[in-house]
Amino acid sequence: MTAELHTLTGAYALNAVPAEEAAAFERHLRGCPACGQEVRELQETAARLGRALATAPPPRLRETTLTRVAHTRQWPPSIARRGGVVKTRVALWGAAAAAVGALVFGLVTTSTGPAQPQPTGVDAVLAAPDASTVKGAERGTTTVVTSRSQGKIVVLAGELPPLAAGKAYQVWLIGASGVHSAGLLAPDGPHRTQPVLADLPDGIDRVGITAEPAGGSPAPTVPAVVMVNLS
Repeated sequence: MTAELHTLTGAYALNAVPAEEAAAFERHLRGCPACGQEVRELQETAARLGRALATAPPPRLRETTLTRVAHTRQWPPSIARRGGVVKTRVALWGAAAAAVGALVFGLVTTSTGPAQPQPTGVDAVLAAPDASTVKGAERGTTTVVTSRSQGKIVVLAGELPPLAAGKAYQVWLIGASGVHSAGLLAPDGPHRTQPVLADLPDGIDRVGITAEPAGGSPAPTVPAVVMVNLS
């Protein structure tokens, strides 16, 4: 059972563990510093990813929703007196509440427009039983999360040195199979980047970040600004 609990760090960090298993895992955490550290790192990574991917709702959404709800006609209660006992037809109230709920849901859906793509791949990596988090300690804050079972890697960087015009940071996966591009780090504010999600080839043991031409390069052209060892 203890061996199985070690695999719950990612799911627990995302609040994706049933209550009974969560209670058992919390008891396990009291005596397992390694799992506690991994949970904290995954929660921090999930929070950073959430901030990077957050989308603000339309400015007038709240005002419009409240206005529509205020002007939606409510069903009056039907009261029948039998032997001095007052009975209210709760079903009608439930129907009215459901109608208002449907209105609000429809309003939110139409006001926000088409659904934004959700980073299900990122969630899958963080919640994987074998999710492993490594943080770079040089030039900024780089967090790398890998899952061999998912075959994916997530890279999130912040506080990297400013780039010259026409340059972009590119992520490289390095190992026995060679050097593979994982994509460009898109800026998300002045001090952080959006997460990069990429396939994880076999044999990768390092992640490097270089400053390349804005469109990216087929191979690194300059020494790495950041190099993170995964082992």
